[in-house]
Amino acid sequence: MIHALVPHDDFPPPPGVGLSVGWSMDAQSRLRIDYHVDDPECLIRWHDSGSGRTDGLWQHSCLEAFVASPTTPGYAEFNLARSGAWAAYAFDAYRAGMRDMAMEEEPQIMTDAAGLSAVTLGLSGLASQIGAPPWRLAITAVIEARDGSKSYWSLAHPPGKPDFHHPDCFAAQLG
Repeated sequence: MIHALVPHDDFPPPPGVGLSVGWSMDAQSRLRIDYHVDDPECLIRWHDSGSGRTDGLWQHSCLEAFVASPTTPGYAEFNLARSGAWAAYAFDAYRAGMRDMAMEEEPQIMTDAAGLSAVTLGLSGLASQIGAPPWRLAITAVIEARDGSKSYWSLAHPPGKPDFHHPDCFAAQLG
């Protein structure tokens, strides 16, 4: 099933830009997220962030996913650049105890010219870091326009400023 990501009201996207996502999880606890970016006028600035583990990706165009346990306050954050750069962080609670998260396998990021980015995240070791499934899922994105403006996209937004860490963003269920 495809779901639209919604831009935050206070940070409108460039004209004609849209984002939608679909996701699934396999028996080996691999989460696949398909991000489809509509940008017919090429108004998005995609930085070449290199590849491999990289901090600060959220400061530019970045695809993101957050996974939380319903039984503990801990959660994980994944930042994913179309160039192949990625970051993974574990949190003990809301914006507290942030640390690099150990990954049993690096995220796989594939992007095509039509705007589809398929991301696969191995979550098999996640329960020991944030708590047991079934997990809640937030799928988000920061989009930087060529003029430097940014829009913030999510399945759901909390009231007030953009805050992807807020529990209201965790609008989907895994497992």
